[in-house]
Amino acid sequence: MSASKNTGRIARRFAALKAGGRAGLVTFIMAGDPDHETCAALLDGLPAAGADLIELGMPFTDPMADGPAIQAAGLRALAAGARMTRTLDLVRGFRKTDAETPVILMGYYNPIHAYGVERFLADAKAAGVDGLIVVDLPPEEDAELCLPALKADVNFIRLATPTTDDKRLPAVLKNTSGFVYYVSVAGITGAASATDDAIVAAVTRLKRHTDLPVAVGFGIKSPEQAAAVARVADASVVGSAIVSRIAANLDADGKAKPGLVEDALAFVRDLAAGVRGARS
Repeated sequence: MSASKNTGRIARRFAALKAGGRAGLVTFIMAGDPDHETCAALLDGLPAAGADLIELGMPFTDPMADGPAIQAAGLRALAAGARMTRTLDLVRGFRKTDAETPVILMGYYNPIHAYGVERFLADAKAAGVDGLIVVDLPPEEDAELCLPALKADVNFIRLATPTTDDKRLPAVLKNTSGFVYYVSVAGITGAASATDDAIVAAVTRLKRHTDLPVAVGFGIKSPEQAAAVARVADASVVGSAIVSRIAANLDADGKAKPGLVEDALAFVRDLAAGVRGARS
C-alpha cells in the first residue's frame, strides 16, 4: 500500500521541483465554474501559465470548510450543470494534451459516496486523477476512502492545521501520501493570512514528522505572499484568489465575459513568477 506514497505524477513533480531548487505553485479552480467549456479552457491553460500541480474542486451543495468565494464557485458550477461525471470528463480532456501535471480532486465525501467509492476510484484513476483531498473525512474514517484510494494507487492528501498538535499529527500523517497540505490559518478558505514566522515554525514542525513535501495554503492572495511561502515550504497553494479573479470576469447573469480565461491565467502567471523567483 505504501507504493502510491512514492510513485506517480505527484512524487515525480515534487522531485523535479526539488532538483530545480524551487517550490511549486498549486492552483485551485472549481470544476465547471462558471461553465464546463470555460473551466476546460482554464484547466488546459494552467500548466503553461505556471501551475505545477492543479487542484480541481468537486462541486457540493454544502461546502462547510469553504469561504464565500469558493462556495459561490461551487453553486455557479452546479447551476451550470456540474456533476461528478463531468468533473471526471474535465480531467479526461486535460489528459489529452498534458500527461505530466498532477491533478488532485478536492472537496467533500458526500458526492464520492453517492457515486460509489469503488466506481469513483476506478473512474477517477482511468480519467487521470492523481490524488484526493477530502476535507470532511478524519483519519478515524480511513477505511471509508483513504485506504481504498491508496490501494487503487491514488494519493490521499491530508490537511494539517495550526490546531493539529504533536499528539494528533501521527494519526493525520499515517496514511497520507503525495504531500501534506498545511492549512496556515484556522477557519475557512480565503480567510486571513498567517504570519511568515508562524508558517516557518509550522513547516519545520511538520518536517520533523514526515518526509513528504509540505504545501501551504489558505489566505495566499498575491505573488508576494506566494513567494514568502515558497521560501519555506515545498509549494504555495492559491485557491480563493484565483476563483475571485474568475468571478470578477462574470456579467450580471453570472456568465463568462470575453477575456475571462486570459485574465485568470495572467494572474496565475504573476503568482508563478513570484514562486519561481522566491529563492533566487
